[in-house]
Amino acid sequence: MNDNELEFLADKIIDGYAISFEEAVAAQNVANAGALYAAANKIRKATMGDKFSYCSIINARSGRCSEDCKWCSQSHVHRTGVEEYPLVGTDEAVGLASRNAKAGVNRFSLVTSGKTVSNSELDKFIDIYDAINQSTKIRLCASMGLLSKPQLQRLKSAGVEHYHCNIESAPSHFPTLCTSHTIADKVQTIRWAKEVGLKVCSGGIIGMGESREQRVEMAIFLRDLGVDSIPINTLIPIKGTRLEHLQPLDSEEIFRAMAMFRLVNPRTEIRMAGGRANYFEAQQTALQCGINAAIVGDMLTTIGPLTLEEDMKSLKL
Repeated sequence: MNDNELEFLADKIIDGYAISFEEAVAAQNVANAGALYAAANKIRKATMGDKFSYCSIINARSGRCSEDCKWCSQSHVHRTGVEEYPLVGTDEAVGLASRNAKAGVNRFSLVTSGKTVSNSELDKFIDIYDAINQSTKIRLCASMGLLSKPQLQRLKSAGVEHYHCNIESAPSHFPTLCTSHTIADKVQTIRWAKEVGLKVCSGGIIGMGESREQRVEMAIFLRDLGVDSIPINTLIPIKGTRLEHLQPLDSEEIFRAMAMFRLVNPRTEIRMAGGRANYFEAQQTALQCGINAAIVGDMLTTIGPLTLEEDMKSLKL
């Protein structure tokens, strides 16, 4: 695919065309990376405008996870020294939500380690959401694993608008990374979330040994699921995990993937997420390859490179 063909393809996408797997692979592999970024940014401006969406998270339950995900510092099969605690305090959660709201962050999420949460644990999280609602108008999200449909309905009734459930990688690659649950389990949760009226945030982590073709597979799979937001994390290999030996992707490889995700998902939020330290020095390039959203502040088990306020200022289209 040459530059002119890529520009023509971008115009077709803006007009409503859904690109094929082969076209997405060819676009991601184009010799001129700058032309790919420009095409993705053109699509973003035409379909999503210049509005940028900010969200933030709090690690509401840390460590002791029953799952065997190879990348995760919180898995029980790894020894990473990650902090462990059963439940974040209400005051801490409300305080962080309020600070984020004052800084202009759009949404705030409680995120828990583990495969799911019990109904009694969900009771406590809903109490935290109620307390946040009483203190601030920030919009609410949740990321609590493989919940049942009634549990998701309870979150919706408590004022949660978005549910996050990453597919993590391409369906063809996921079984090499995790054996304690499946892509089908995740898809069921996503479908139930949509059925109860929640919007869905689902993406994953690139740089876990997948091919470029598998990144396209992942992008198309998410398009077919009809998700509303796609967070793109990049792996930071953590000592003590089974992926600690992998080398982080270089910035061009990351930006090619981000741009391809925009071509495949032209009307979905494409969100910078964990692993921004891998390309932080080149972040302004990321903002010109189709991105229109970011998680700001600290991540689950890693500290962000900037304060919340500095982070917000650095992310302007």
